[in-house]
Amino acid sequence: MQRLKIIMSKSLLLNSKTLIVKVGSSLVTNNGEGLDRMAIAAWAAQISQLAKQGKQIVLVSSGAVAEGMQRLGWKKRPVEVNELQAAAAVGQMGLVQMYESCFAEHGLHTAQILLTHEDLADRKRYLNARSTLKTLLELNVIPIINENDTVVTEEIRFGDNDTLAALVANLIEADALVILTDQQGLYSADPRKDKHAKLINFETAGNLELEQMAGGAGSNVGTGGMLTKILAAKRAASSGAHTVIASGREKDVLLRLNAGEAIGTHLQATQIKTIAKKQWLADHLRVGGKLVLDAGAVKVLKTEGKSLLPIGVTTVQGSFERGDVVACVSESGAEIARGIVNYNSLEAARIMRKASNEIEKILGYVEESELIHRDNMVLL
Repeated sequence: MQRLKIIMSKSLLLNSKTLIVKVGSSLVTNNGEGLDRMAIAAWAAQISQLAKQGKQIVLVSSGAVAEGMQRLGWKKRPVEVNELQAAAAVGQMGLVQMYESCFAEHGLHTAQILLTHEDLADRKRYLNARSTLKTLLELNVIPIINENDTVVTEEIRFGDNDTLAALVANLIEADALVILTDQQGLYSADPRKDKHAKLINFETAGNLELEQMAGGAGSNVGTGGMLTKILAAKRAASSGAHTVIASGREKDVLLRLNAGEAIGTHLQATQIKTIAKKQWLADHLRVGGKLVLDAGAVKVLKTEGKSLLPIGVTTVQGSFERGDVVACVSESGAEIARGIVNYNSLEAARIMRKASNEIEKILGYVEESELIHRDNMVLL
């Protein structure tokens, strides 16, 4: 247990540009008493300051069901899916209105995005969600993400927004995930039951010892206990994102973390972000098809590290969908690279040998200007 008591002097967020910030129901709704405008306004003020510093931030917020319960006068969280859906539908209106009004005070727009597990399991919808989020961040809009409780069933729901936040971190390859909770961080035991419990300052994400120590859910408002946060950190680490679990009631917690202060529990990802993705692509045993490249495209990929444009493709082989991993081969058949393709095989065949500015005229729409973006490609 000694290795769980390391004191860290610097925040893992110090050099992070893209952050996923998750706030729990108890924080957003002041322990279920209704939306806490003061708290939400404080986070909006902090996030706006970080945005001015060039940070890109996605906010994953619980609170729709809890707010709906308050509006409907329900004292106990329902267990029936239809009642949860009804509460979410009522509460989501107030939640989004609150965020929009608080961020508007700082000249920032927000965007509501509701997701289900099915959205991120389907490769085409996964890429669509990724493109939307990337575009919003480029436009300096703050995406507000929540689980789409109004349509989920038991089979497709995330179950907690900690998991959702980790999936979003993977989706946009964020540098760090910040989980704000009503606890100071992860303890060696439940501090509400054990006065000798010690705060764990720094550990490695995915350490099984942490999962064994983590307790269950501690609130009747939200659904996530400390274990879900540990598992979320483990999931986020798979794409190279560090995780910080800290109290959302700490004054200026996001600004202090960004300044380097080591608040709460920091769980370090051992996998480097770029290596994690490249390794996944390189290890993809089954590819959906092949793109045969001309000599110019091969040279550009190998020596200049650029994206693959349609004009460099001479032949499309196999049947694949947008979001599949395909092989890029030379005219002699040598595999040059693998990557996630932005168009299906039929579309790729229509736009090959064409300039990117002709895609819309040929297809009637444009998903991306590249067949495969360099960020979604690994050279072999």
